[in-house]
Amino acid sequence: MARLAFLGSPDAAVPSLLALTEAGHDVSVVVSQPDKRRGRGAALVPSPVKKAALDAGLSVTDRMDDVLESGAELAVVVAYGRIVPARILDVLPMLNAHFSLLPRWRGAAPVERAILAGDEVSGVSIMRLEAGLDTGPVLTMRSEPIHNAEREHSSALTARLAGLAAELLVEVLSGGVATLGPGKPQSGDSTYAPKIETEELRLDFSRTVSELERIVRLDRAWTTFRGERLRVLDAVGTCRDERPAANASSVPAAPTVGEEPAPGSLRGTSVQAADGTLELLVVQPAGRRAQPGAQWVRGARPSAHERLGD
Repeated sequence: MARLAFLGSPDAAVPSLLALTEAGHDVSVVVSQPDKRRGRGAALVPSPVKKAALDAGLSVTDRMDDVLESGAELAVVVAYGRIVPARILDVLPMLNAHFSLLPRWRGAAPVERAILAGDEVSGVSIMRLEAGLDTGPVLTMRSEPIHNAEREHSSALTARLAGLAAELLVEVLSGGVATLGPGKPQSGDSTYAPKIETEELRLDFSRTVSELERIVRLDRAWTTFRGERLRVLDAVGTCRDERPAANASSVPAAPTVGEEPAPGSLRGTSVQAADGTLELLVVQPAGRRAQPGAQWVRGARPSAHERLGD
């Protein structure tokens, strides 16, 4: 077994931390992001990794340099959220569990970028960390399908990949640090996965339903209604040729552009898009809890000339 340092912050890193400790490895220190203020309260809240580490009786710090004094022979990094400087990498070797099949989707948001791109497959790569951005040699890699037909959201895919990362790390370290090989250089065309910006999550209803659906699957999609933000937490698209006949004669007719309703027009819970409609399944108005789309429509009572995104 190995004496390890562990660097991680979000929920996705917790399975790896717990799996390594359960496998008998000695985790001498856990480094996580500093406590943050979350929600409306003023209290500081620890990261999921910090909480899990404290519950397990492990030593926790938010100072990366503390790994150099921990006595660890190797550090494991899973979704830590900060770049590890070369001066630390020069002293302590590190492994990184990255949620993609490298070199595709190097960077901060590999799961979200894979969904946005319509990829059919994702996976986990265990690589040796080096100064370049996710460029290190790969020790092992395993693919995992993306359930596009079931409209799998990024949170669900991330949870599956988090479990896979934990399994792979335990496998790789089963013989201790001495048995780790140098890894293989990454091969193939590289793509970059920058952080998702807020504007990328805005639903532009002049786009296709498939594009809109993929944005919704990132769990943070939004539009506006009557000048306030409306989050769209779940929705399903129907292309024009697949669209069923309207079943609610009491719903006002939407404004049209030519023969088609204008983008963003509402007919019940259906929103007009470029090539069909997006059905609002779950939404969250500003300052309120999530609710079914039909409940929101009953309460908002949009008029015939109101549109989402105006």
